[in-house]
Amino acid sequence: MQTVNADVIAITPLTDIIYKVTLKPAIAAEFEAGHYLQLVLGEKDKRAFSIASKPSQQNELELHIGASAADSYAAQALDHLRYAFEQKTPVELEVGLGVSQLRIDCQRPIVLLAGGTGFSYVKSMADHLAEVGCEQPVLFYWGVKEESALYAKTEMEAWAASKENFHFIPVVETPQDAWHGHTGYVHKAVMQDITSLEPYSIYMAGRFDMIGIVRDDFIKHGAVREHMYADAFAFIK
Repeated sequence: MQTVNADVIAITPLTDIIYKVTLKPAIAAEFEAGHYLQLVLGEKDKRAFSIASKPSQQNELELHIGASAADSYAAQALDHLRYAFEQKTPVELEVGLGVSQLRIDCQRPIVLLAGGTGFSYVKSMADHLAEVGCEQPVLFYWGVKEESALYAKTEMEAWAASKENFHFIPVVETPQDAWHGHTGYVHKAVMQDITSLEPYSIYMAGRFDMIGIVRDDFIKHGAVREHMYADAFAFIK
């Protein structure tokens, strides 16, 4: 872990409740794809958020924060960042946390799975895999409740178009009539598309209750527990 101060460069809305926060650390921030950071609000008050930027972007960190009225954890963190932005004062970060970072041996095909703003966790990995030239198949599944929540759909379609082995599969739980892609729960779309998950390394981010269900269903579908990664595993049975 590395403790750094950072300036809040921008806070940009991505949807009605999701914001991109751009931070400029005072020194180069060292982390791996899939790591998270903690925003320090107080000595005993630290809020964890996945780092959406790739590791080569050591001088600019990107967070995606979903701050609805019902989510005080994220909303209070966003208020802290807004205050720092307005006052032009730095925030304190603890960078390079987590045990579910990308293992880039690129010997196994990869499934990246995100629910909602868990997107930021796997976005860092997707961008890093493109940068290092991984040749294994990479399947990026992003599940949301409504199509309007696919705030980076165009960006990820461009990522998928950049290499033949990259695939982006958005999944909408409650689609409108105009939607022609996958529907329902995102992990069920994975199981529909892939006969057995045994050969895959799988990286997952989303609500803790969701990740527990996904883990159990994927194991029944052939996934090997030692090749499944999610920081949520430390908090669920």
